[in-house]
Amino acid sequence: MADLLQRTIDGICDGSAYALVGLGLSLSFGILKRLNLAYGATAMLAAYLGAWLYSTQSAPIWLVGMVIVAATIVIGRYVEWLCFPQNSADLTLQRSTVPAAGRDGREVVALASSFALWMQLEQLAIHLLPRHLNAFPSLAFREEWAMGVLVLRPDRLILLMLALTLTFALHGYLQHSRVGLAWRACADQRVAAHLTGIRVGRMYRLAFALASALSGVAAFAILSLDGQVTPMFGMWVLLKGLTAAMLGGIGSVRGVFFGGLLLGIVESHVQALLGAVWREFAVYFLLFIVLVFPWRPYTARQSFA
Repeated sequence: MADLLQRTIDGICDGSAYALVGLGLSLSFGILKRLNLAYGATAMLAAYLGAWLYSTQSAPIWLVGMVIVAATIVIGRYVEWLCFPQNSADLTLQRSTVPAAGRDGREVVALASSFALWMQLEQLAIHLLPRHLNAFPSLAFREEWAMGVLVLRPDRLILLMLALTLTFALHGYLQHSRVGLAWRACADQRVAAHLTGIRVGRMYRLAFALASALSGVAAFAILSLDGQVTPMFGMWVLLKGLTAAMLGGIGSVRGVFFGGLLLGIVESHVQALLGAVWREFAVYFLLFIVLVFPWRPYTARQSFA
C-alpha cells in the first residue's frame, strides 16, 4: 500500500510538469482553434539559447530565465506570422463566407507549415549547441523530506505548486478580466466579436504571445530541475503537452492540469509494474485511445476556459 501511494505521489509530481508544458498549448488551441506543432520547438530553441548563455557567457540563472521567456515570445511571433496569418480580423470575416472545403484546406496548410517550422527551429537549436547533452543552470534540491514511509522532493513539490498556480491564475484571468472576456468572445464567435468592436487580430497575437511565454516558463522550470537539455526536449514538450491537453479536454485550461496529473500517475504505475520501455508505450497508447475513442471533455467543450 505504501509503494502504491508513493508511486501515485511521484506520478502527480511528474504530471505537474506535463500540465505545465501543456498549458500554453491548450490556451493557443482554445482561442485560435489551430494546433501549433512548432510549440515544443519554440521552447527548445529558447532553452538552447539560455543554455548557450549559461555555458559560454556565464550568465546568472535569473538572466537565463528572463532570456528564455523573452525568446519564446519572439519565436512565437515568428511562428504566428508565418503559420497563422489568417488570424487577422479582416480574414476572420472572410472566413465566414469560405466553403467548408476551403476552411479545411487552410487548417491543413497551417498545420503543415507549423510542422515545417518545427524542423527549422529544431535545427537552429542544434546548430547553436551541437552537443547532444548541454548543461543548464540547476535549481534542484538534493535533500528529500521523509514523512513516515513516504519520501517527498521539495523541488518537485514547488513545480507542482507552480503548475497549479499558473493554471488557476490563468483561468481566473480568462473569467474575470476584460481581456479574458475578449478572448472567450473571439474563441466562441469571431465575427460577432469583431462586430462589437473587439480587435480580433490583436487578441489573437496577444494570446499567442502569452501561450509562447508560458512555454518558456515551463521550459525553464523543468530544465532547471534536470540541469541539462537535449535535442529531444522539443519533441518531449509537444508529445507530453498534447497528450495532457487531450486527456483533460484540449482547449480547457483547467482540464490540461488534471490531464497532466493523470498522465503522470499512469506513467509512474506502468513503469513500476512493467518497466521504463512500457512507460513510453503508455503515453502513445493513451494518445491513441483519446484520438480513436474521444471522450466528453475532448469532444464537447463549450468554452476553452
